[in-house]
Amino acid sequence: MLPQEIIRRKRDGQTLDAADITAFINAMSSGSITEGQVAAFAMAIFFNGMKRDEAVALTIAMRDSGDILDWSDLPGPAVDKHSTGGVGDNVSLILAPVVAACGAYVPMISGRGLGHTGGTLDKMDSIPGYRSQPDNALFRKVVHEVGCAIIGQTANLAPADKRFYSIRDVTATVESIPLITASILSKKLSAGLNALVLDVKSGNGAFMTRNRDAVSLAESIVAVAAGAGLTTTAVLTDMNEPLALAAGNAVEVRNAVDFLTGDRRDSRLEAVTLALAAEMLVSAKLATNHKAATEKAREALSSGKAAEIFGRMVAGLGGPTDFISRARYHLPVAPVTHEVKAAQAGYVASVDTRAIGVGVVTLGGGRIRPQDPIDHAVGITALQPIGAKMEEGEPIALVHARSDADAAAAVKVIQAAYDFSERKPRTVNPVLRRIGA
Repeated sequence: MLPQEIIRRKRDGQTLDAADITAFINAMSSGSITEGQVAAFAMAIFFNGMKRDEAVALTIAMRDSGDILDWSDLPGPAVDKHSTGGVGDNVSLILAPVVAACGAYVPMISGRGLGHTGGTLDKMDSIPGYRSQPDNALFRKVVHEVGCAIIGQTANLAPADKRFYSIRDVTATVESIPLITASILSKKLSAGLNALVLDVKSGNGAFMTRNRDAVSLAESIVAVAAGAGLTTTAVLTDMNEPLALAAGNAVEVRNAVDFLTGDRRDSRLEAVTLALAAEMLVSAKLATNHKAATEKAREALSSGKAAEIFGRMVAGLGGPTDFISRARYHLPVAPVTHEVKAAQAGYVASVDTRAIGVGVVTLGGGRIRPQDPIDHAVGITALQPIGAKMEEGEPIALVHARSDADAAAAVKVIQAAYDFSERKPRTVNPVLRRIGA
């Protein structure tokens, strides 16, 4: 197998057969091809796409590059959710314990931040002692005993995707439907799930900014998953403003704890969380319809059971045993805070959500290079939503930074991301539509 010949064929728009795709992925896993060749392969796919059978072959080859978990010994269904990436998107931290409280098992294998979007794994790493990459024995133990575990890819779960993922992040090949599809599904297929639900984002803070592209991605994932043998549905959600009123790592964990305990529940975050929980419970056959499933999810929250499960999961994976009640004392805090003040009076008419995400990255809460460390303490809180009525000089957000200089730079970015109008804008339901097989 000559990798350059496979790259050439895809560069020229030809269809690759499954054997060539498998050979290339195996070579990528073994390290026998260079980072440059992987990047060229990704760019060729970015420009020329892949047919469904090619995407299925890529997904399966990446899945088969490592271990495949087996959850057949669980007393209930194994189900998971994956988001295509957003800003202020801490749904996973809430959703996993909610669905586990309803009788499902959620072995959630998550990723790190990609581009301007935050990563669930980076958020969990802000919890002291939390083992986000445990061995399979501990992972299985926590899932069995608690009902859910949020972890990252271990060295033996879809290792080909792990390498591909980091290279895509820094070579401008993130926004490719077949590559996103294969990346998501290879991890989820290796997790041995019974069902999967996708949260596909659309809007100015999503990788797919146009609704039609988000629909294409959702349809691709659902179709390729079916080709690979995994029952999958998708929910299209709006990302034209941050989902939670916080963006960062530790600040989003704190926001999620407040949500679980009922101290504060951002309305858009609640709408998306409940919609995804309902879809997961119906897919797992733990509810007969979405209305009944939504009620079960609400009860898991109001009873405190979901919060309890999150706390047990954190403790089971090495975090503090009193995390739920003392999250503010355990999470890292940035030493500098600056208010972002409204430049004019009026209603918040729009938010450049991508700019908010980039602001977090420039503060140190995301990566410019794959090897860059994360500053878990920095971020943005108290983000005012679209429709909020502001007076000139009122705070529209609060920046948490490592230095005054970093804070001042972020303040300018966030201030420029907000537009105002004299009239209150129409409220948009963040749950746009469902896409099924």
